[in-house]
Amino acid sequence: MVQTKRIFIIVFLISLSFFEFLQIVNSCELETQTQHGCKIENGQCNCAFGCKSEFRYSNRKECTDALKGRSNDICSRAPCLNGGSCTQVTQMPQYKCRCEGTGYWGTRCQRSCPKQFDSQPIYKFPHECIVI
Repeated sequence: MVQTKRIFIIVFLISLSFFEFLQIVNSCELETQTQHGCKIENGQCNCAFGCKSEFRYSNRKECTDALKGRSNDICSRAPCLNGGSCTQVTQMPQYKCRCEGTGYWGTRCQRSCPKQFDSQPIYKFPHECIVI
């Protein structure tokens, strides 16, 4: 009885891990698969494997050409305000601002974080404004 219970628990945990892995892999399916690609972050080319929308360049050469000014690097225009960091993506407007830790939020880090949770319900409080 104890042995059967252990086997059941082990099979259950393995199944749970497998389904969690599938969920991570399938999270990119809406973006038509995953790919290896590169993007510019903090003035450097970072290449990895992930969802297509994360990577503007299909290889390191395209990315380094963009860094050298041979192609259009949208982040060079500094679209992110108030200390937000810019990352290129394939979807329009072809960049995403990361505002965490700046005290601002919004598509360009243009909106000041509320001073308290009281100003709006917790589920509407911008995640960029939460300090841990």
